[in-house]
Amino acid sequence: MPPIPQSPDPATRLAADTIRRHANVSRRSLVRGAILMAMGITGASLTACGGGGGSSEAGAEGDNPLVAGAEQAEGVFMHGVASGDPLADRVILWTHVSAAAPGVLSLQWELALDRNFGVRVSDGTASTGPDQDYTVKIDVTGLEPGTTYYYRFRFAGEVSNVGLTRTLPGSAIRKLRLGVFSCANFPAGYFNAYGHAARRDDIDFALHLGDYIYEFGVLGYASQLAIAIDRVSRPDHVILTLDDYRKRHAQYKTDPDLRALHASVPMIAVWDDHDVADNTWREGAVDHDPAGDGSFAARRAAAVQAYQEWLPIRVPDPSNPLKIYRSFDFGNLASLHVLDTRLIGRDEQHSMDQFLDGQSQGTDRQLLGVEQSAWLTGQMTRSKASWQVLGQQVLMARMLIPLSVASAFNLQTLGEFLLAQATPEALRSDRQRELMQQERVPYNLDAWDGYPAARESVLATADSLNKNLVSLAGDTHNAWASDLTLAAGKVVGVEFATASVSSPGFERFFPLISSAVLEDAFPKMVPDLRYAETSSRGYLLLTLTPSEARGDWVHVDTVLSRSNYSAEVAMSLRSRAGKQEIVDV
Repeated sequence: MPPIPQSPDPATRLAADTIRRHANVSRRSLVRGAILMAMGITGASLTACGGGGGSSEAGAEGDNPLVAGAEQAEGVFMHGVASGDPLADRVILWTHVSAAAPGVLSLQWELALDRNFGVRVSDGTASTGPDQDYTVKIDVTGLEPGTTYYYRFRFAGEVSNVGLTRTLPGSAIRKLRLGVFSCANFPAGYFNAYGHAARRDDIDFALHLGDYIYEFGVLGYASQLAIAIDRVSRPDHVILTLDDYRKRHAQYKTDPDLRALHASVPMIAVWDDHDVADNTWREGAVDHDPAGDGSFAARRAAAVQAYQEWLPIRVPDPSNPLKIYRSFDFGNLASLHVLDTRLIGRDEQHSMDQFLDGQSQGTDRQLLGVEQSAWLTGQMTRSKASWQVLGQQVLMARMLIPLSVASAFNLQTLGEFLLAQATPEALRSDRQRELMQQERVPYNLDAWDGYPAARESVLATADSLNKNLVSLAGDTHNAWASDLTLAAGKVVGVEFATASVSSPGFERFFPLISSAVLEDAFPKMVPDLRYAETSSRGYLLLTLTPSEARGDWVHVDTVLSRSNYSAEVAMSLRSRAGKQEIVDV
């Protein structure tokens, strides 16, 4: 596989280039160890490093001063710095003031063209207090398009670590690279995917597709090894209140790799279900019981408030905090439409019985909601960009599997169907013919497969506008690549879905079926599926040029050791402009 690129001191190089191009801008202003040893996790040096020594395909830790600076985990700025929601002339800067005296506080911020702040562009003061959980968000305006900046904060004699941010390009560009992330469960393992991406110098912007936090208590999902790796959830119960969600966000930002990613690249983010509660929909969630958990609307409001406080996100409509769908234009190369498939418009998920009864086929069944759907149509219609990219949470591609397998997913049903499929028609038994003629059903009704009319509407719109369409997805914890097809079979786009940062995939849900079997079986069962990887954690690199959209799936070999792990590009696929289908690189 192609190596992960490396570059000496990328921050210094970027600063020098930017100063030369934009000088005119500056003028304007023990138990644990025993358990890990028993698990076979030792200190041997591997290809890439996280928190310990060694070398990395993307540069060893310490090469990038921004990453080293983000390691601090104490003092006023213990939760680090972040930037996000960049536009051509502005960007959000974020931090949190810790261990502060009660009341309203004032702090200073600075923005410069170089990491040493010798060429300062802008500065100012900002206030915060308990109403914002002592978080700070500044929408810095008047910036130059396509420009890299550095920023920091000062309070009570302390200075934060330095962060790098950049604005969107204002005109023609030839290349864009996004790092795509999803599903980072703190107790499930270390955030090596974040750390590895932070050490690169070739990611322009990060895109987080949700499950930035998880809501479970200490005995919840994927927490079995939390004590061993010192990542026990705080608070220790299922989070329900504003204080709970704030504390959980604060815990996540004690992670050095998450802080490093935020310091190294601006992030565009959108929530998914676990940012509120498992399998959330417009008016509830599968894991929310009003009798014991109280009002879902109150819980949702608390989760949304904490999310918007603790992430560098710009809310398009402050009067409606749920309305966070928004677009980002990268010159004439790409328009990224960030969608909310969870909170604002989704109808309740159907059961398999409801799907088999035909109820899921209703033309009025909503995933985005009427208003967001109309907005997306308008955005794609107006966009002149070569690529239309949907940054959204759940799989859009058709993932229909045989009913016999869906009803009892095990080696026997898989093997029986695959054998029938491989047997020539003339040699098939009656049972095998029945298997080949049986109904296909979604493997996951929480995805677009449970809302087929809503999907058909989006895909038909893109097709009628003759747009090059790329859907990006997370949610499943597994890596996928699929063609996007209309009900009649026409291919109208592609989908690249990232693996999770730390949440386990099918290796947890189907422990008796090897990943090799699953990765072979899924593309055979699902006609539109081109790639499946069901047991690795990592992230997706999306590279866009005028001629192609390329996906590179970067996988780490463990999330149970931060000191030593390896990373590799496990698969590379592409879609060529005007072709609307996945092909090999």
